[in-house]
Amino acid sequence: MKKLDWYIVGKFLRTFFFVVLIFSMVSMIVDFSEKVERFIESDITKQVIILEYFPTFLLFILGFLWPMLTLIAVIFFTGRMADNSEIISILNAGVSFWRLMRPYLISSGFLFLLYLGGVHFAVPLANAHRAELERVYFNRGRDEGKTTNVHFFVAPDTKVYMTHYNKRDSAARNFRIEHIVDNELVSLTKARTARFVTGDPDVWRLDNYETRTFDGLEETLEVGQRTTLDTVLNLRPEDFVEYREQQSSLTTPELISQLRSQQERGAGNIRKYQVELARRSAEPFTIFILTLIGLSVAGRKSRGGMGVQLAIGIFMGALFVFLSRFASTITSSASLPVWLGMWMPNILFFAAAMYFVSKAQR
Repeated sequence: MKKLDWYIVGKFLRTFFFVVLIFSMVSMIVDFSEKVERFIESDITKQVIILEYFPTFLLFILGFLWPMLTLIAVIFFTGRMADNSEIISILNAGVSFWRLMRPYLISSGFLFLLYLGGVHFAVPLANAHRAELERVYFNRGRDEGKTTNVHFFVAPDTKVYMTHYNKRDSAARNFRIEHIVDNELVSLTKARTARFVTGDPDVWRLDNYETRTFDGLEETLEVGQRTTLDTVLNLRPEDFVEYREQQSSLTTPELISQLRSQQERGAGNIRKYQVELARRSAEPFTIFILTLIGLSVAGRKSRGGMGVQLAIGIFMGALFVFLSRFASTITSSASLPVWLGMWMPNILFFAAAMYFVSKAQR
């Protein structure tokens, strides 16, 4: 890289991490003021607050605002360069606007890699630990897994139903196993109670069971009165545990594993995992797009000064955050293809970036 590249890269990264520092301090102050009563009333210690809670909270906030902070940093230091006539001097020296983009894209590439690693690994781990702290000390984020009238697909052709499940002893009442082939019921096993056998993976012990096997119009009945039957099912006690936004607390390898497990079962609630996986892949690329927008907006002197440019940057960043969350919500519940729904904010902002770039070159 040339001196110009090093100069802009240095300004970019120094400004970005300064903006991160300011926003981190403000976020911690606001969060502490909101939770100070909970901190006092709970048994949480100062050490846990300082060394565990706030570091994980900051990773969550930065993972949420990283693209927006990039845009603010670009507008802030580029606007100052424009006010000092540095940008116009660079362009008058024969450097094209496309050439000027190079150090910006190099810097945003570095931030892209940091963000990519963060959203796939660091932020989910932080979310999991922060959620655990809130469950332990603030009694929040309770288990929302169903325990009554529960239906599970343990395989594409096998369905399990129970009227009640007790999480303390891993026991189920009115347990049913249905095997379905070509939309026809071929066997039905009922048990008054069923219990997960600790130490034996995927083994459930059925008490007082009966099994009906259907072959056309013929039916075979097997009754196990006062006897038990051990059967292997792709069902474990942890499958009855579910927390709100649980997918955001799984690292990407864990998320992929969970998605495959649900697909193998034939479960129908896999879309939230697909949306989360697509979001983690799409959002990091927004850094490049917002960098181009920031350079185009702040690259020329403005009559309103840097205040107007920063206002535009904050508005554009907030708009991206809103569209990203809106896309996640819509894609989770609509029939829109997951990849299209999660990449739609990037597509819209890329079109806006190309418009601003073309306007900045005039």
